[in-house]
Amino acid sequence: MKKFKLIIIALTFVLNSTFVYAQSVEEIIKGRKAMFSENYQNGKKISILLKSGKKEEAKPIMKKMSENYKKLLDYFPENTKEGFKTEALPSIWENKDEFNALMQKASDDMLKLAKAIDTADDLRGIQKELMWSNCSACHNRFRAPH
Repeated sequence: MKKFKLIIIALTFVLNSTFVYAQSVEEIIKGRKAMFSENYQNGKKISILLKSGKKEEAKPIMKKMSENYKKLLDYFPENTKEGFKTEALPSIWENKDEFNALMQKASDDMLKLAKAIDTADDLRGIQKELMWSNCSACHNRFRAPH
């Protein structure tokens, strides 16, 4: 029974790690664009909710953004540098560790933000520090101007 469980766990890991690679280049590029767009829209929702004092409603959205940033780590394979109106710059692949670290930081910071809003005196400031600054850092370094 233990061997069976280990096989199931290993199979699940392999299937999850190869999911993105089974997709077409078009699906990957459109998928990452959709996640970034969703995060931007969710960021705006969070701003509105925090301004309205609806902190608890904002927290699940922050968690979703965090999850998206983690998923995005798998959405930049080598074969997706061009095409399908990608706005990703070559610097992503040239500085892959830096890009991945930024995505991980953005994910971690969204979870920090969800905790920080309960005690922060300056909601706008903490949101800028833990959310919008990551967006800016990525756009400035890894996204084509639009």
